[in-house]
Amino acid sequence: MRRVKSQNLAQLLMQLRFTPEKKRRKQLEAAEKLFGIIDKDKEYPFEFVHFGITGFHIKGEVNAELIKGGDLLDDLWIFISKLSSQLALPASEQKEKVYTIEELAAQLNVSTKTINRWRKQGLIARKFVFHDGGKHLGFLQSTVEKFVNTNQHLVSGARDFKRLTNKQKQQIIKQAKELATKTSLSRYQIISQIASKTGTAHETIRYTLLRYEKSRPDGPIFKKPSFLIDAAKAGEIYKLYKQKVKVPELMKRFNRSKSSIYRIINLRRAIALQARKIEFIISDEFLADDATKRILAEPIDLEHSVTSKIIEPFELVGEHLVPEYLQILKDAPILNREREVELFRRYNYLKYLAWKTRSGIKLSRVSSRLLEEIEGYLAQAEEIRRIIIEANLRLVVSTASKHAATGASFSELVSKGNYALIQAVEQFDYTKGLRFSKRASLNIAKEYAKVSGKDTELSRKKAASLASIQRDLRTAAAADIGTVERARKSLTNVIKEELNQREQYIILNHFGLVGTGVKRQRKTLNQIGDYLGLSKERIRQIELIALQKLRQCLSSEEFELLTG
Repeated sequence: MRRVKSQNLAQLLMQLRFTPEKKRRKQLEAAEKLFGIIDKDKEYPFEFVHFGITGFHIKGEVNAELIKGGDLLDDLWIFISKLSSQLALPASEQKEKVYTIEELAAQLNVSTKTINRWRKQGLIARKFVFHDGGKHLGFLQSTVEKFVNTNQHLVSGARDFKRLTNKQKQQIIKQAKELATKTSLSRYQIISQIASKTGTAHETIRYTLLRYEKSRPDGPIFKKPSFLIDAAKAGEIYKLYKQKVKVPELMKRFNRSKSSIYRIINLRRAIALQARKIEFIISDEFLADDATKRILAEPIDLEHSVTSKIIEPFELVGEHLVPEYLQILKDAPILNREREVELFRRYNYLKYLAWKTRSGIKLSRVSSRLLEEIEGYLAQAEEIRRIIIEANLRLVVSTASKHAATGASFSELVSKGNYALIQAVEQFDYTKGLRFSKRASLNIAKEYAKVSGKDTELSRKKAASLASIQRDLRTAAAADIGTVERARKSLTNVIKEELNQREQYIILNHFGLVGTGVKRQRKTLNQIGDYLGLSKERIRQIELIALQKLRQCLSSEEFELLTG
């Protein structure tokens, strides 16, 4: 018998050797109950297993080991056998009948192999001392009855399974060949028809034909192979499918049915989704009953991607692409504060939905509808992510241009900055009310600190191109300076009407609404506090009260102009 795989479970078994016998018997019963509730498709923390067997939690630091359900069932199977071996009692002293494997096989009219197979499916066995003096596996009458009542279909099917003579096997093979040649029946239909005529179990015939085909790969009975396929071929099918190879072509190439191809593809899709790392910023509003209606009800206008014309924003920007890359950025979308919050809320909620829905995947029976739902959430989230990144690529270029003079390659700086920008999108907590540009700028600055001092420089041609683009951007911004200036004056009038003198002074000076044109300057909270004779924290409190007043009377565009 092999050893217990889980080191923690093996250690627990060793510790139980020094536990009083009465207590060990209770723990054996607890392990048997635990065995009966484990789902092979789930994962379980060792702390859960430990508590299920011993009845108390692990002291000290909690062990974070996760055990796959299938592996846990195998380990518990061995654990129970080894623990019962330590506690083996004479079978004759038990209050109920104890069957040996042979006796139980005869009682249920099945083979001993079937009994051993059932042990992994929930039929509990213990070690007992039998009349010959040796320790052997035994099955309590109550345990057998419980298993039979719970698995009536399994037991009745096994009873119908007959051992065939060679002559009977040859007859079944002959019938299958004739039906496969003369009819268009499927494998399943042919097996069912033979089972009905001969009175033999469907599984017996299927297994007989499968063994025959494996021994004669050059002359299969059926036009299409059985549903069994090795992992390498399944992986190849999925790889070709992702490369846009059509299903009919896959059917032809691998000699499989349409349903078989889709079954393989969906299983691989499910495994890929389960392995995918899905992270998001959680918000209390996600847990509300009407969250989906409030967050996703209105369709979002996904602007046309501009960077896709030349390059993915997270790929390296080659030196020869820099001028064109900069030119295209002039068309990238601009997000105001309200739009930014809307996108980040939707982005994180979609990933939350994907993560939540993914828990419903069952590898034993994969639902294509469920896979499409999860993939749809992730695809929408990816599109929003792209918009946020594109809207902030100018920030990367602006920051990169300031660092280019230090000797680092401009294209390398842009590429590093894009990477830092993407990381910032994943980490940004929109619920705190800050602008994303602040978090992104911090990430970019940290990334540039790693590449400062490089030998390469920005060429004159590229420097000139960069300067030209920056002038164009400044020109575009200045083209409407009159409109902006008029808006500022209107904003100032509202501030003077709605706020008291102290609040006016704080808002006008902190947000740079004093003065004209390029001479506008912002004062820090410390500077304003020194002038008014108040602490920085008190100035901050007054500013928050003033902003709350203004939010009630300003449009979102005006409030963005003030605080953006």
